Amino acid sequence: MSADSSTPGPSDADKTTFEKWRRKFTVITGLGGTQEERAADMEAYHHQKCEKWKRDLMTYSPAVVFMMKHLKLTGADVHSDDIVCAPCDFTRSGGFSPEAGLVLLCQGKFMSKGHMEDTIVHELVHMYDHAKFKVDWNNLRHHACSEIRANSLSGDCKWSRELRRGFVAFSKQHQECVRRRAVLSVRANPACPDQAAAEKAVNEVWESCFNDTRPFDEIY
Repeated sequence: MSADSSTPGPSDADKTTFEKWRRKFTVITGLGGTQEERAADMEAYHHQKCEKWKRDLMTYSPAVVFMMKHLKLTGADVHSDDIVCAPCDFTRSGGFSPEAGLVLLCQGKFMSKGHMEDTIVHELVHMYDHAKFKVDWNNLRHHACSEIRANSLSGDCKWSRELRRGFVAFSKQHQECVRRRAVLSVRANPACPDQAAAEKAVNEVWESCFNDTRPFDEIY
């Protein structure tokens, strides 16, 4: 064999495939690469997974498709770009921005696709209320009403979800969950001065807003 003969090296395609495999292995095991690379790879993995689940739910989830249909009837036509997967620096799984008209999904914060489904429906109820009822989010009563409806109609307060959170009740479990979570959300409103004001706002609108299941015929 001559001095210049050599075994052919891996092709560019092989290198790309190997690099994808290596990065995926790093994400799964947490081994290899720098800390920054591992963090970036994990974020990319969460983003890809969030986008896939989001597309599936916007196509196949009866509750999400139902909400999108009724939002369109109010003039708020929701597309994939209006539901954004992004990293979040807080513990919630999602949010609604009235100013931007966008739903935020906190990638990496979902326990399951069902959890994401409930989150999307929750935020779309807020979007529906904003479009149909012209909610003033600085008005604590307005905010409390939408939170009551979103928590009640989305599946956020189903018994299995409450059990995971460590709340077990056999009498009026759904109502207690809706009330507790609505108070927490209103308390986080910058316009809310204290816990008492949040509880007062929720109590004042409780009956009418809990019984208002629009656009659903009943609690989902």
